[in-house]
Amino acid sequence: MTSTNSGTITKRCGCRNAEGRQLNTTCPLLEDRYHGLYNVVQELPPRADSTRRRFRRSGFETKTAAQNELNRVRALLEIADADDLDGRIRIADMLETLSASKDPLPEPGATKRKFVTGQSLNEHMTVAEWLHAWLNGRKSLRTSGIKRYETDIRVHLVPRIGHIRVDRLTVSHLDQLFADIAEANIEITDANLMRRTAVDELKLIPRKGLENRRRRKAMKETIAAMPPFRRITGVGTQHHIRATLRAALNVAIARGLIIFNAAEHVELETYKRPKALVWTEERIAEWLRTGMRPSPSMVWTPEQAAHFLDFLADTKERLYGLFHLITFRGLRRGESCGLRRSDRNRTAKALTVATQLVQDGWEVVENAPKTDSGERVVDLDEYTDTILNDQEERQKIEALAYGEAWVDSGRLFTMEDGSPIHPGWLTDYFERLVELSGLPPIRLHDLRHVAASLMLAAGVDIKIVSKTLGHSESRITRDIYQSVMPRAAREAAEATAAMVPHAVQRAKAEAELAEATDDPRLDAVSQAAIDLLIAKVMEAAERDGRTVEELVQLAVSNLSVPSGDEPTERNGHTPATHEGATIIEFRPRRVPA
Repeated sequence: MTSTNSGTITKRCGCRNAEGRQLNTTCPLLEDRYHGLYNVVQELPPRADSTRRRFRRSGFETKTAAQNELNRVRALLEIADADDLDGRIRIADMLETLSASKDPLPEPGATKRKFVTGQSLNEHMTVAEWLHAWLNGRKSLRTSGIKRYETDIRVHLVPRIGHIRVDRLTVSHLDQLFADIAEANIEITDANLMRRTAVDELKLIPRKGLENRRRRKAMKETIAAMPPFRRITGVGTQHHIRATLRAALNVAIARGLIIFNAAEHVELETYKRPKALVWTEERIAEWLRTGMRPSPSMVWTPEQAAHFLDFLADTKERLYGLFHLITFRGLRRGESCGLRRSDRNRTAKALTVATQLVQDGWEVVENAPKTDSGERVVDLDEYTDTILNDQEERQKIEALAYGEAWVDSGRLFTMEDGSPIHPGWLTDYFERLVELSGLPPIRLHDLRHVAASLMLAAGVDIKIVSKTLGHSESRITRDIYQSVMPRAAREAAEATAAMVPHAVQRAKAEAELAEATDDPRLDAVSQAAIDLLIAKVMEAAERDGRTVEELVQLAVSNLSVPSGDEPTERNGHTPATHEGATIIEFRPRRVPA
């Protein structure tokens, strides 16, 4: 037996004597290093009621292992100062609990962080418990942010790694998490394909005839037994899941629960934000042939946007002003639904975006814009300001028509009875309008992209575009709208190539010029034109009584030389310039009141 600072190491075995009693420490074979096991006993500070207690642990194969365990117990006891009676009792309570449960001793460093920050030393928080505690502590999050975090936690993190102790979470656990998600994606894709095949087969079975009705009934039962259509967890969502866990673990580190953030070291497939593509004639033809959109985010050309607004004006659409505002100023769906009449400054011709209506399930919640930069002032052009005047006049007429049933919600755009517009309803309504207009499909959010595309095509500075859209930084604007206006891009390409003509171009131009000047027929035609011009001038001078010199000066002064500053047609509209930026002017379209 070895004793060190109120701690002892003993060796015993399970051998028995002739009477069947265990020999324990008296077995003569204990001198053999491979016979028996080592045990440790450490005296602990007394309980609050002054009763004695000890830390006991057995089963060590070597004396070195037993000594290491005893050293760790002593290191834990030294966390609390000798005069800190409450602290020493807390440490002793923890060691007494671990002695009874046989759980491994914690690292002294991690225990000291918990001790200093006043956390429980006995509880072992799981990932699920910590994620819920972390989310409940996020007081400054908007409703949409809480909803997104809650979905990541409930759908992906808790079911797969929620049972693991947060202080034992490793990179391997997270690698397995995303491997399971990838495997689930394959299963979902296969199940969706099987269901879609069955649905297509059902459509091909005729409705008439007894045998056909039996086949249709059997096929419907088969489809009902299949899993419903589901969405896979895409690369973008996987990155958001990792970001959620990383944020939660960073707070856990700050509070001393852990010292390592496993989410920082997980590698995922690179995520690329889908680029906004323009509906060109070729893409429209391919969409009509296959029914597939070239990109999740599609943008109309200026002509297509004008066609849509003209369609709304021709059909006397009551929400014309809302769609016009999104098309030219790029407001988000929730921002346009949340605009209040008080947010409009008639004198300054501006709108203040200070609130939005957000869809939570089907419930609508009002809160601040998506980001701090989303709270902004949007300047209005003369025509848009006139459109909003028409909108308010229409609203007054509707209020008179509804009388006492009118709901004064204070919103700039409302339903016919004055109640706020539901964001989900607006999305569905917009899709029906697009289908009726005969245009290729875009999402309501893509009208915001149309606004950005028009501003960029007109040469507006990227920082102004970013500020108008409410992006937190111009880099986001560049990433999303890198390629938006095909004609502008083509003109830029031609202008760039013309700046540095290569040798083949120069040689071709010089050869064409030389061939033209060496042609004797050209000399003859030129000489004939000069002779005819001289004869006409002499004749006019003789008839009018003026000298030849006077007529020549008069002809030169009347020559019209194009200055290059005159506006020309572009994309079917008349552009102007302002501070070096090209402005595309749409034909005025007014909605009858």
